Amino acid sequence: MKTILDKMFRHDNLTRSEAASIMERIADGAYNDCQLSAFMTVFLMRGITTDELAGFRDAILSRRCRVEIENDSCIDIVGTGGDGKNTFNISTCTCFVVAGTGRKVVKHGNYGASSVSGASNVLEHHGVKFSADNDKLNLSLEQSGVCYLHAPFFSPALKSVASARKQLGVRTFFNMLGPLVNPVMPRHQLLGVYNLKLMRLYHYLAQNENFSCTIVHSLDGYDEISLTAPFKIASDKGERLYTPEELGFGTAQQADLWGGETIAEAAAIFDNVLAGKASRSQTDAVIANAAFAITTLDQQISIDKAIDQARYSINSGAAAECFKRFVDINS
Repeated sequence: MKTILDKMFRHDNLTRSEAASIMERIADGAYNDCQLSAFMTVFLMRGITTDELAGFRDAILSRRCRVEIENDSCIDIVGTGGDGKNTFNISTCTCFVVAGTGRKVVKHGNYGASSVSGASNVLEHHGVKFSADNDKLNLSLEQSGVCYLHAPFFSPALKSVASARKQLGVRTFFNMLGPLVNPVMPRHQLLGVYNLKLMRLYHYLAQNENFSCTIVHSLDGYDEISLTAPFKIASDKGERLYTPEELGFGTAQQADLWGGETIAEAAAIFDNVLAGKASRSQTDAVIANAAFAITTLDQQISIDKAIDQARYSINSGAAAECFKRFVDINS
């Protein structure tokens, strides 16, 4: 690691194969938390190249615990995290709203590293027990519309860095990697990113690696469609800027999306959204993200119709029912 750090302190970049080799050693537990913290901090100082990100992704996927999902028309809905906004679990809520429209979601997630409540925190709070059992994951997907892949169960490298990431408490390049290393490698993804530079990096990778990806970024820094500002969408169809109003939403205030000080507070907001009892801003943010997930899966559907379907998923109780079935299967 000393040799690696010396090279990087000279502002030299890693090749794709070098990055892959380092990540393999991380997965093997070759470095201690101090070394890992120094390595991760370098990328906060100078950013990450496409080759480095691709190399890290190569290694994590090559070492992943493989999952055979009996449905090839699924989507992952995930943000990078690390935007510093501490929102409630918008992406996780969105998964069950999409499932409530009859579609399938293979969600890859983890505990929060730089926020109070990550996807794994809010699900565990509801009594969910994570599993790598292939039959159970397929049962969950079939009967609830969602299966959840707790990242440390499937990627040794992500487990190896968990302690160092938590102690650092800031976003690292592992935030960038999380959405790219779903072990199922679903054909469709809705990815939220915290800046435009990362949007372009993901868009380039998606084109090179040939997966269908809609990337979203709110211009005030959210790694999801927050409706607190105009937001940008990058997909197979190109890039487009939207305002909340042109899709029939109001502009929200940042305080409206605050996730609280505890996991219990974030979970209460999560429950209220699915029950149709949340504030308009909280509900609309989830509906907007769900709509773009729907249009990623079905490119023939209009965004207006997708919004209607997402709203009906909540109002009809379908989203809440999907979550209830998910908890029953996974508890």
